[in-house]
Amino acid sequence: MTLTRSRQDVALIAHLLRRAGFGATPYELDEAVEVGYDATLERLLNPVDDYELPTDLIRRYFVDQSDLRNQQACAALWMYQLVHTRAPLREKMCLFWHRVFATGASKLIQGRVVVNQIDMFRKYGMGRFDELLLQLSKDPAMMMWLDNQDNHAHSINENYGREILELFAMGVGNYTEDDIKECARAFTGWRVVNPDYMSIKMRNNTARPYGYISWQFEYDDDDHDHDDKMLLGESGDLNGEDAVDIICRQEATPRFIARHLYHFFVADEPGVPRWPHVGPQDPDAIQAMVDTYFESGYSITEMLRTLFTSEFFKDESARFARIKSPAEMVVGSLRLAGGLEVPSQEAYAAAATCANMGQALLNPPSVEGWQGGEEWINTGAYVQRVNFASATLDDPNKPGVRSIIDRVESSLGTGEVTPEGLVDHLLEILGPIDTLDSTRQGLINYALRFGDISFTDDAAAEKAEKAIVSVIQLIVVTQEYQTI
Repeated sequence: MTLTRSRQDVALIAHLLRRAGFGATPYELDEAVEVGYDATLERLLNPVDDYELPTDLIRRYFVDQSDLRNQQACAALWMYQLVHTRAPLREKMCLFWHRVFATGASKLIQGRVVVNQIDMFRKYGMGRFDELLLQLSKDPAMMMWLDNQDNHAHSINENYGREILELFAMGVGNYTEDDIKECARAFTGWRVVNPDYMSIKMRNNTARPYGYISWQFEYDDDDHDHDDKMLLGESGDLNGEDAVDIICRQEATPRFIARHLYHFFVADEPGVPRWPHVGPQDPDAIQAMVDTYFESGYSITEMLRTLFTSEFFKDESARFARIKSPAEMVVGSLRLAGGLEVPSQEAYAAAATCANMGQALLNPPSVEGWQGGEEWINTGAYVQRVNFASATLDDPNKPGVRSIIDRVESSLGTGEVTPEGLVDHLLEILGPIDTLDSTRQGLINYALRFGDISFTDDAAAEKAEKAIVSVIQLIVVTQEYQTI
């Protein structure tokens, strides 16, 4: 009975670390089990490790990661950060908000401002939603992405006014076309400028060589529409800050954000465009997060705490109920294998593979971002997944792979293990992963070619290492490994 409870504890904490991060190495899982679920969750919600990558070293070898103009360099830099982070939930929330507030380097013709937006998510992404939405509205990448630069008092541009209501905060059906216009009017005068260079104020954001250096937010009161507006039932000489405040008071707002959180952390929902027509899978779960939003003063951290401490998250039916996004697949495999060396061309290859699987970091396909779910899986993407995971975990000298081999050796001592025992042992170490009977039998059939393994002498150890690495490679290409 004690053994059963222990495995249940391990499985629950492993579930938390997959969803609130990118999975755990065996060592990280041991450490989390030692302190327990609640303490592990608090560490995730309140990270204190300020470790930063040695970006000076990266930039010495990769000048494009100093300039950060092209999307490939920016994606590679973020890949480093995703793999090496010691605050996995904070970094995963950056992915979450990048998916919701989708902003692409393709239109902006530079990547640096999107990297800056990700930095903003790190600072505000787990705080108050109204502060996050305000920072988003002032973010130069978002302002240029949705054309608020062209939103003037006497000639409004509705793009941002529409999307902040439709895709960023409330969802279709909770506002009118008039609300869109009034919201756009509230954000007039919010524009992008460059700082001073050689005492010249550069105002033309499309003129090289200065046009893509350092966009900054500026409010121009002369270009703001000061006439009264009526937004979501409230009137006055509203500005952008008023609009954010009004939006965040609406019950539709936390309901919309809660459904995104459920979709990202609990179980795949239908695509966002279907939400006006298809209700949430678990209305009670959504309501619990809505209640927390208002009770906590719009705190995203508290909404996450409600989610991760809930029975709907902890229930066994929620485990492996989501398809891994390409980023989760790539980053999780790299962390399991032992990370990326700094500097390394692997970061570029990993980011490119992520894009080939359908999720180009910093370059979402549209303002709707990625829908996720079954859209992540198709014939081409699955081949990319299989090849990447297998190649990433093919080297017994990688720290993570070596750690797994050492665990198997430690458990065997001077004994030996059958192919069936090896498969079951590795499924526990890598998960625990519960597989279909057919998957498990396929793994065993493959492991049979190695026979019983042991570490009794050098020849046996060499054979054992080959067997362990080969079975690991096969496990990570199974359909079960594609879920989280």
